[in-house]
Amino acid sequence: MNDSPGRRSPGSPSDEPDNPAPEQPATPADQAPEAKWAPQQPPAGPWPGSGSGPQPPPGRPGWGQQPDNASSRAPGRQLAWGGGWTPPPAAPKPGVIPLRPLGVGEIIEGAFATMRTQWRTVLGVSLGLAIVTQAATTVINGIWFRDNPGLDSLDNDPDLTVGEALRTVGRLFAGMSITSFVGVLGSIIATAMLTVVVSRAVLGRSATLREAWTGARPQLLRMLGLVILVPLLILAVVTVSVLPGILVSVAGAEAGCVAAVWLWIRYSLAAPALMLEKQGVTASMRRSAKLVRGAWWRIFGVQLLAILIAFVVMAVVQIPTGIAQLLFGGDEANVLQGGASSVSWTYLIIGGLGALVGSVITFPITAGVTVLLYTDQRIRRESLDVELIRAANN
Repeated sequence: MNDSPGRRSPGSPSDEPDNPAPEQPATPADQAPEAKWAPQQPPAGPWPGSGSGPQPPPGRPGWGQQPDNASSRAPGRQLAWGGGWTPPPAAPKPGVIPLRPLGVGEIIEGAFATMRTQWRTVLGVSLGLAIVTQAATTVINGIWFRDNPGLDSLDNDPDLTVGEALRTVGRLFAGMSITSFVGVLGSIIATAMLTVVVSRAVLGRSATLREAWTGARPQLLRMLGLVILVPLLILAVVTVSVLPGILVSVAGAEAGCVAAVWLWIRYSLAAPALMLEKQGVTASMRRSAKLVRGAWWRIFGVQLLAILIAFVVMAVVQIPTGIAQLLFGGDEANVLQGGASSVSWTYLIIGGLGALVGSVITFPITAGVTVLLYTDQRIRRESLDVELIRAANN
């Protein structure tokens, strides 16, 4: 006996009794009520999650290409007809950073990744320039300050004449000016060459020492002008702020320091803009100001973090350097440039070696962070990632 009219029970025999119960005639398929479809229908073809038909390969679409039916498959949007959530497509990463807006950790990691992947060129640039600058600084310190009475003589010598005091101050100022100029010159060359290296590392390409020098050399004079102009501008602002403050209170000095930091961040991206966009000094400064606008605090935080990392690295390097100076510098290892009556060449050479090691590590960190900040701001403001994807594919 059937469980329901017009339908056999599962497993029941195919023959029926002689006098079966009257069955209701089945409704033909062509007489079924017409289905009412929604006005907008999905396109034909298999849908993700349906399990039928060929499925697209896993992962993101190729660079410069949009996925099929992009308007109906937006990142993170739930698909119709029972489809699941589609994750956002992964950003292309041909080099040390993904080509999308970066987080703080990704910028720092990108700088270290450049050091790892391009270590031959990075080490060559940093080591070569650090050797030259630290050797020159050590020699200058030895000539100017090794047997110099120092600034303490201005306070401790009651018989010091005005002429002797002026000569002491002039000697100290001349020595510090020369060492500062040598350091700035080395920093300019290192920054220019490392900018070329980092920009290629973003695209997953390597740069040799010759290529880095070839790319940096045409812009070195402009870099020198930029490095001179920005500190002069900061010094002028600080001077204008401090002079009224001397007459009123120390608040003027504090305002000058705040203005100096603000200007430093405002023009911190001028060097990569000058190198990578081949712009002039003032044009690169305006470019930096435009890129920094609206993101000052973020750039300040990242730059401060990079300086903190460099400071920690230098402090770690100085621990064994200081111990070696105490062990091998003897009783002459006194305070340099502040009031030492005599320091040995051994003391100066050990200190120079420690500074050399620290510079080799910190140069790529600070330069890499600045270039990646510039790249990140252009991705956020100008969709530079599209151009970088095209360049990486070529």
